[in-house]
This record gives sequence, C-alpha cells and structure tokens, in this order.
Amino acid sequence: MRLLVTRPEPDAAALRAHLVAQGHEVLIEPLITIRFDNADPIELDGVQALIATSRNGLRALAASPAFDDALMLPLFAVGPGTAATARALGFRQVVKGPGTGRQLVSFIVERADVNGGPLLHLAGDTLAFDFASELARLGFHVLRPVVYAAEPATRLSGSTAARLSSNRIDGVLLLSPRTAEIYVRLVAAHGLADAVRGLTHYCISAVAAAQLEQLAPAKVEVAAEPNLQEVLALTARAAPQSA
Repeated sequence: MRLLVTRPEPDAAALRAHLVAQGHEVLIEPLITIRFDNADPIELDGVQALIATSRNGLRALAASPAFDDALMLPLFAVGPGTAATARALGFRQVVKGPGTGRQLVSFIVERADVNGGPLLHLAGDTLAFDFASELARLGFHVLRPVVYAAEPATRLSGSTAARLSSNRIDGVLLLSPRTAEIYVRLVAAHGLADAVRGLTHYCISAVAAAQLEQLAPAKVEVAAEPNLQEVLALTARAAPQSA
C-alpha cells in the first residue's frame, strides 16, 4: 500500500522504516512540529516520581540540567513505546502503564504514595487528557512544567495534496486525536474531502477515529490497544495486498 505518515519527526522516520519493511510505499507529512525552545525549567526537589506521556517529554528532559538526577527517580510511562524510550535513555525504574492518560490515572493511584511528595509530569503545551487534574482531585500534588510545544501544520505540502487529489495514496496513519483533527481540517482546507473518503485510515484509538466523523471515510481501522505496535499490526495485515 501507499501510506501517508502524519507523525512528527523524528518518530515519523522510524515509523517509515517499519512500514517499508512490511512492504509499503511511504510518504511522510508531519502534521505537528515539536519545539523544545522556551520550555519551562524542570525542578526535581522532593519529587517522588516522574510521569511521561510521550517520547517528546523524555527528549526534553534529556536536554535538561536535571537529567542526571531524574534518572534516579521512578518513571511512569504511558504505553510500551514511551517506556522503551525511557529505558534507552538510562532510566532504571520504568513502570510501564496503559496506553492512554485516562487509564494511567488509576494505574498511578495504585502505585504512588499520595503523601510521598509531588509527581512531575513532563507535559506538552496541549494535552489530550488532563489527568494531572484528576490526580490532584484524588489528593496527589502534580507538577506540570511545559517542556515542549506541538505546533500544528497550517497547510499540506504540494506533493502530498497532489497525491491525495490524484488517488496516489491508499491509507493514512493517524497516531493521536489531535493529529486526526488537524488532518481533517487541512483536508477540508485543500478541498480534498471527496478524494480521501475512499482511503483506509489507520487510527491509534477510537478517540482519534472519532475526529474523522465529518469526512465519513469508507474504511477506518482502529488499533486493538492505543500504541504503535498495534497500529503496525493493522498495516502488517494490509501489506500482502500490495504485493
């Protein structure tokens, strides 16, 4: 299949490699750009554990003066991909949680000490789910420095728009609700709603898939669990069709 990857870099390139190995042709069109400038400082005094809900939060931490001290703390990671990145960076106490922020709340409540000092969430400027407020409601003190910004694309590139218009893309990967929302908005802005309706849209979650409602696509595939491995399982099943 000819697949469009909408993930930010550098993760888009890594995803492309997986998809090419499956036998797909891949076009990258990041719909979000991650920026680490103007980040809040990361202060770890008294912190009992860290919370990472994306690889980008960990990348921001790795560039921070607090990184060496942070490695000594337990880290709650949302999903297997973020947990793997944390281990690769050198964290020794990585607690892999479920794949969404909402599910992570009860997971953390069962394992953290409500009287044990604040939790620190390595947050972006836009949150799919404000689980820190929910943890606060349950008695936890949560610090939330904004350590990166996710800047949405305002246009599709000319090559991507042309390929969509001429039916030279078969499927689109959407790995977050926000990315799906941006995709729908840009498709409308370029007048491509009819062109993309017949594509297969591979979504990381039902929440991401729900953003496509106004497009009414013919085929939406939703990952069994909200993580990259399950999305790749969907594209793997489609790979023999491209042979």
